[in-house]
Amino acid sequence: MEVKTPITQALNDGVLTRQDLKSFMRRSDLPAFRHLAGWIVLLAATTALVHATLGTPWLWPAMFLHGIVVVHHFALQHECCHYTVFRTRWLNDVFGTICGLIIAIPHQYFRYEHCDHHTHTQLKGRDPELIELPISVWKYMWYITAIPYWRSNIGGMFARALGRISDADKTFLPKEAHATVIAEARAYVAVYALILAGSVATGSTAALWYWIVPSLLGQPVMRAIRMTEHVGRPNIADMRENTRTNLTNAFVRFLCWNMNYHAEHHYAASVPFHALPRLHRKLKGYVHVEPGGYIGAHREILRQLTGRTPRADLRAEAGE
Repeated sequence: MEVKTPITQALNDGVLTRQDLKSFMRRSDLPAFRHLAGWIVLLAATTALVHATLGTPWLWPAMFLHGIVVVHHFALQHECCHYTVFRTRWLNDVFGTICGLIIAIPHQYFRYEHCDHHTHTQLKGRDPELIELPISVWKYMWYITAIPYWRSNIGGMFARALGRISDADKTFLPKEAHATVIAEARAYVAVYALILAGSVATGSTAALWYWIVPSLLGQPVMRAIRMTEHVGRPNIADMRENTRTNLTNAFVRFLCWNMNYHAEHHYAASVPFHALPRLHRKLKGYVHVEPGGYIGAHREILRQLTGRTPRADLRAEAGE
């Protein structure tokens, strides 16, 4: 039996044509370079803000703003792992690897993990990126601190650098990829060691104020954003129900490379970031949209945590 998705339903209803879909999937280097140019300007501006506030109490809010931009390198890396940012394939690997170094997510490892996330979206025990609906408001806040994220992410990378592949990793990493992700983890650790050694040798604290502390300050924002994509949606395979699109402003859409259109991305992962707004307009009424954006999504999550609405994961387990 065919599993209907918003894409197939829209095609069947004549709202979306196969020609439309083909045009949305067309890849080009130009939109990526335009977006990247704006990204570099924004990153330079927040870097300059940090520099201008060194030695003043304004340094911490400046590093927080800069950190939000730094952690959003994840959005670009995410797109690169789908090979949809650039039409020139190797550019996706280059920029994905650079972003991975900035945010400490080895790129090839992430590609394997993310592939299974798309294959088994929101299914417990099968989706390696599944963020469980927390059991309490305290656990909700604990996740947003990003402490569990750093512990898992950095710990996993160092374990792979030591040649260890965890049982969890083996669920999505084919055996022939083990050597690749181990070598990648060692390369990342080596780069970080060189940065540390260079900082100590020169007495420079630049990495601390422009990269490490901003990343720590900004990562909770990314954790909160990542929660809005699937948390609080049912743990079922139905693509019309398990993913949320969040409506937001143009600046945030720029910052996240249009990944707020997350449902559309899951329904057609081959559609480049720059075409997602057009796909969203075509699929209006066919996807789960949170009009309140990220804040609205967190309100929905908190309503479930506080018992004001039934928990989506329990409804799924009950077969509702």
